[in-house]
Amino acid sequence: MATADIARTVVGIIGNIISGALFLSPVPTFIEIFKKGSVEQFSPAPYLATLVNCMVWTLYGLPMVHPHSILVVTINGSGCVIELIFVTLYLIYSDGRKRLKVFLFLLVELIFITALTLITLTTAHTTKKRSAIVGTTCILFNIMMYAAPLAIMKLVIKTKSVEYMPFSISLASFGNGVAWTTYALIRFDPFITIPNGLGTLFSVAQLILYATYYKSTKRQIAERKSNREVNMSQVVVANGGQESKPEDNRS
Repeated sequence: MATADIARTVVGIIGNIISGALFLSPVPTFIEIFKKGSVEQFSPAPYLATLVNCMVWTLYGLPMVHPHSILVVTINGSGCVIELIFVTLYLIYSDGRKRLKVFLFLLVELIFITALTLITLTTAHTTKKRSAIVGTTCILFNIMMYAAPLAIMKLVIKTKSVEYMPFSISLASFGNGVAWTTYALIRFDPFITIPNGLGTLFSVAQLILYATYYKSTKRQIAERKSNREVNMSQVVVANGGQESKPEDNRS
């Protein structure tokens, strides 16, 4: 048992590191959003799904719910902070309609986790019952976290472009799923095994899709760049060989 506990702790630490990379993987996406000043077609679904997932798992790992799960609490507590930052940035750089929609989803999530915490701690009086209630909820929301990026797969297939499905997120999701599935199998925990096993499969599907449309994405980006250059050259020709400048149009 001691060996199993040590192995579980080591894998759990590795899982914390990989999960941390997963939570931070959208940073390049938000740098791009910051530069453009707009969220464009980037979906808020992955960040909202990950946030509620982290909140539920943090509750699951608390000693009064599921003892001896400190590694579950550390990474998911950190995830809550990171995802709140991402959601806040999304709110800042989205338009009025998107902003309202995201804000309402966030409000619903906060109300939900508060209600779940109160119901669990007041109606279930043993850690076994509390683990069952929160663990079942965790299964549902963990699957949502992994499946959320699939919401844009329709767009990827339609446009034959993975421009709005960041590779870093898909890869980190795969590593995260493998690590936590292994962690749960060492000392079997069905509430961790089921969602992370399915999450691994979802991530593989995303990686396959990325590999399928990677070349066509590069081609589309190159074509857009070429079209911009052609349009710019036409503007220059139309202005007698000189670029139009704001100063030239002043009366």
